[in-house]
Amino acid sequence: MDADGCWHIQSNEEHLEGVAKLAESFASGFGMGKWGRVLGLLHDKGKERKAFQDYIRKSSGYVSDILYTKEHNHAFVGGILANRIYRKGSESLLCNQIVSHHSGLHDYCDIKGMLTREIPSEVNIRMDKIQLERPSFQFTPIPGLNNMTADANHLSRMLFSCLVDADYLDTEMFMDEAAAKMRINDVKLESLLPLLKEYMDNLQNGSAKSEVNVIRRQVLERCVSMSIRERGFYSLTVPTGGGKTLSSLMWALKHAVHNGMKRIIIAIPYTSIIVQTAFILKQIFGEKAVLEHHSNFDPNSIKDAAKRHKAKLATENWDYPIVVTTNVQLFESMFSNRPSECRKLHNIVNSVIILDEVQTLPTDFLQPIVDALKAYHNMFGVSVLFTTASQPLLSGIIEGCKPSATFPGIDNITEIIPQDYALQDKLRRVCLKYDNFDSTYDEIAKRLSGHDKVLCIVNTRHDAREIYERLPKEGLTIHLSRMMCPRHVSRAIEEIKQSLTNNSESVIRVVATQLIEAGVDIDFPVVYRQEAGLDSILQAAGRCNREGKLGMATTYVFSLSKEHNLYGSIVDANQARLNMKDVTDWFAPETMKEYFRQLYCRKDNFDREDIKGLLYKPNEMCFATAAKAFRLIEDVGKAVIVNMDDSLELVERMKTEGVTYALMKQLSQYSVSINKRDFEQLKSYGAIEEVIEGIYAANDRAQYDRSIGLRIDNHWMDEILMV
Repeated sequence: MDADGCWHIQSNEEHLEGVAKLAESFASGFGMGKWGRVLGLLHDKGKERKAFQDYIRKSSGYVSDILYTKEHNHAFVGGILANRIYRKGSESLLCNQIVSHHSGLHDYCDIKGMLTREIPSEVNIRMDKIQLERPSFQFTPIPGLNNMTADANHLSRMLFSCLVDADYLDTEMFMDEAAAKMRINDVKLESLLPLLKEYMDNLQNGSAKSEVNVIRRQVLERCVSMSIRERGFYSLTVPTGGGKTLSSLMWALKHAVHNGMKRIIIAIPYTSIIVQTAFILKQIFGEKAVLEHHSNFDPNSIKDAAKRHKAKLATENWDYPIVVTTNVQLFESMFSNRPSECRKLHNIVNSVIILDEVQTLPTDFLQPIVDALKAYHNMFGVSVLFTTASQPLLSGIIEGCKPSATFPGIDNITEIIPQDYALQDKLRRVCLKYDNFDSTYDEIAKRLSGHDKVLCIVNTRHDAREIYERLPKEGLTIHLSRMMCPRHVSRAIEEIKQSLTNNSESVIRVVATQLIEAGVDIDFPVVYRQEAGLDSILQAAGRCNREGKLGMATTYVFSLSKEHNLYGSIVDANQARLNMKDVTDWFAPETMKEYFRQLYCRKDNFDREDIKGLLYKPNEMCFATAAKAFRLIEDVGKAVIVNMDDSLELVERMKTEGVTYALMKQLSQYSVSINKRDFEQLKSYGAIEEVIEGIYAANDRAQYDRSIGLRIDNHWMDEILMV
């Protein structure tokens, strides 16, 4: 009903045809357009049943005095029809998608039961059979495992994506025409190339003549020359400071245009790098070309109302030329079963994916991730670029500590930078010095105090706070950890950058966890790094003498074993480094390869949750179970909203307006995740309260320290003792 009280009715036939047209268009991107059309024509056939018609008339207010039965589900009908018409193969490629288009893809055993139901008599079951084309690709078998492939589950999910996005969009076109028009994006990738070229020319012309800038130009020119190749897997291995961010973008943009591809997706492990990267890209291309999609980005921060609404809509299905997102968002969507998360997947077809800091891919899920990337290249025409200063081993046979852990990596990864460029020598600005003794917090703090400008990176929040509290509070002394909320972290990093750039402070000492280790563009004359894996140590060294102005600087690697032993995954990473004997050059590519061999041979599994057991049997795929299991970031505890800026005003709005996506997006900027023990401790003090079911806030501003973030101790007790 419109504002004038007039009813506008879309018939079910009109909706089915509209969805079929869109789904066919989406699925045509990978040669299965007719499959998409069938999904669209069948998905809502069940709405012809009387129970559903009574329900929709009553719930919409179109007819007020009608009764309807509680059971008015409609999705199962189209699934049964698909099974009758197409039989073999229909359960995993047609039926599950139709039955699940509202609820999410089901496990195969649940689908079988749904397909045994009777179709209501009022549903018209007479339909012409559409001849389905055979796709051009073949499923890739898993060596040694009969009748198993990593491809089928991704094809099933991709067809599901085509259907659910088409369903959403057709409904939106009828219900909210203004929003549908807002989605139209006329920016094409080829129009962005001149903008990037102009930006790079201005950047290079305005840069001082230095050896580092000569190398950056060389890297860029190589990326340009290597971009006009066929789709595939590529790597860009460039030491920190070599300009790989913009050079990789130039490669991706020219590669996409050359191969007629439609989108670039940049996946980054850390939100701090995403914010920095997205800011630069928006400066180059404008808001209309770049979608920023991650937990720290609030579309409400966009001042222009039209652009703000457009960005909100685009996060639903990624229909933008350039998408900047997180590894978690990208890969968890690839393994999700939910309509809201899967609807974006069809917009990855015919795209270039840049995986930045690829060495951070979690080894516990390395096999399903690598298999997914191979499937997306094989079936959906995706090119992948791995960028890092510390390239992991992803090709050939990836071997763990036992035969069952071994799996085939990517057959052919083309390295863009040839070995004879010897970038690790030309960009060598740092030497590593490993302590041969153990230290205490006091001893490390004393060493840091001997430097006016120094960065210290440690492995845990606790270590960061202990060292920070021992430092003299002079000049700019900053603590950085995830005990600080994202907004606080962003401001602190910006303050550090500004102070280093302007040389506004005589003393700048920073103690941080790994959140500052990769991709954050800061430059300290000396860096200290707690012992860890070689990839982490080299990333830390990349924050030292970044511009090469000091000749050769030093990154010191220290141990805190006088305080405690290492624990968690960092133990294996550190041991892999320690097991490397007679290393003459820690920065050499062959050293990094040996490090990853050492690391992998300590792994007894690259598929911790047995994703292949859940998804690799084409006729026995468990989508719902696998989606729950595939979580790259484990649930580390409870999120607590802290009292900073206007966060409590947002909490009050949530109490009156309810929990909305927009409010939770804003409040995520003021949230800190803590473990269960600390959460219970804060509750026992009365320091946090449940503001809405399952959502907690630390209302007392004194509980959030402007230096260290959320305090776990009882600050009231401290004040009583002081009195």
